[in-house]
Amino acid sequence: MVHEPSSRARLSLNSYEEDMRLLLAPRLAYFAGVARHEHVTRAAHELGVPQSTLSRAMVRLEEDLGVALFTRKGRNVSLTAAGRTFLASVERALTEVERAADAVRADTDPYAGKVAFGFLHTMGSETVPELIRAFRVDHPRVRFSLVQNYGEAMIEGLRAGELDLCLTSPVPDAPDLVARRLDEQRLRLVVPDDHRLATRKRIRLAEAADETFVTLETGYGLRRITDALCAEAGFTPRVAFEGEEAETLRGLVAAGLGVALLPPPAVPRPGVVELTVTAPRAVREIGVAWLDGHPDTAPVAQFKKFLLSRRGNLLPD
Repeated sequence: MVHEPSSRARLSLNSYEEDMRLLLAPRLAYFAGVARHEHVTRAAHELGVPQSTLSRAMVRLEEDLGVALFTRKGRNVSLTAAGRTFLASVERALTEVERAADAVRADTDPYAGKVAFGFLHTMGSETVPELIRAFRVDHPRVRFSLVQNYGEAMIEGLRAGELDLCLTSPVPDAPDLVARRLDEQRLRLVVPDDHRLATRKRIRLAEAADETFVTLETGYGLRRITDALCAEAGFTPRVAFEGEEAETLRGLVAAGLGVALLPPPAVPRPGVVELTVTAPRAVREIGVAWLDGHPDTAPVAQFKKFLLSRRGNLLPD
């Protein structure tokens, strides 16, 4: 009968595995060097360490593993069968470490590094491509990892270290973030083209109090702005459909399923009419945010400076 290890035994085993990683990691390159040269003196010269230090490190490595890795004849050594098995894995591990080091060095390169940049779905078709095009005029080799999402998800991405910067709305206010207002965007009341209000150019939002609304889901910044504007106009919107994309909502409006407060589209959509809201003032602020105290790589610092230089001129006319 096989017995499962107790929780104390599992804890002890996990601690042992962690200790082994700490013990082995600094010695792997030493081991690979000795195995490559099969000579302690030559390996010590290549690695730039005293021969005595290298010899002691190999003895301790074998003691820690409880396995003989070398057979010794003076300063010459040769791998045992266990040593050859161990070397194959060590070389793979060292290759992965070097690959990871190359990757992070490449990402921080001031000329060809990477920026992890998040932005709202509504800014993906026109605003962000134009921003990146303009930035790359002076920084043609900087690379971007682009993430489209809603505001709260991008804030979590900043906190998790997955994003360097994000464009979002409303401009966040949190003690662990730095945020700067860059621009504002007018919102319009979008109605079907056969709607009773479709012949109008302008409207007070209170005139839509009896309408059915289609909105983004709860948690999205534009949904919070919609609810706040309707409350300021004196009513709570009656929501029939919730979605994740502004253009999906425009499609629902075109199908006659409700009205919506939305930013202007990149390309006019048939089947809807977009009305200017005169009261209350219907705008959303767009800002850039980053994690406070997080050190910037050179390309991130350059792109951040570029975004801040576009204050008041972020959005297409």
